[in-house]
Amino acid sequence: MKFKAAIFDMDGLLLNTEQVCLEIFEQACYAVGVPFHREIYLSVIGKNAAGIEQTLREGYGPDLDYPVLHQEWRKRYDAVVKHQAIPVKEGVVELLQWLKENNIPTAVATSTQRDVATVKLRLAELDQYFDTYATGCEVKNGKPDPEIYLLAAERLNIAPEHCLAFEDSNNGVKSAMAANMITYQIPDLVKPCDDVLALGPYIRNSMHDVLSELKAAS
Repeated sequence: MKFKAAIFDMDGLLLNTEQVCLEIFEQACYAVGVPFHREIYLSVIGKNAAGIEQTLREGYGPDLDYPVLHQEWRKRYDAVVKHQAIPVKEGVVELLQWLKENNIPTAVATSTQRDVATVKLRLAELDQYFDTYATGCEVKNGKPDPEIYLLAAERLNIAPEHCLAFEDSNNGVKSAMAANMITYQIPDLVKPCDDVLALGPYIRNSMHDVLSELKAAS
């Protein structure tokens, strides 16, 4: 396996945020009198703000007052993620340290908007490992479109086919593979769907597994 750079999703992949986010969304739904539909929520994972809004409006139907729900959700979300460190997922620091020791440039490609992403990574003490970011507010088309991964590769000045990509969500895997990257999926809340399985990403249980594999191949 030959690669020259590594690009990482953030929520659910580097940080154990997805369960936190799900619980916050559920609380926001109840606070504004909207039913909580777990499967609809799971379908938004990996999407940027525009994609999330579109999916929720389609899933809940025309009676949804999205601005009210979004405001409550954002208020509760920011109160948590902007002020306390989200736990880092197993094996992440070890992999990032190994990449740094081997002078492999790294980037984050996250659907989260830049100001929130930078705070989350700083609080988790992961910001030191990344050379650049590509964030959801900087692209026209969010995941599963490849635009965000192509932007990250461009900022690293590395051809996409020479990049490793790491994702937890199906939307993210589709995005990375459409960008022609060597893609690992480490599932979190969402299991690989049939469409993703057909694409053939490397599916592993944790970053520890990935690190062992990369070391063996180096």
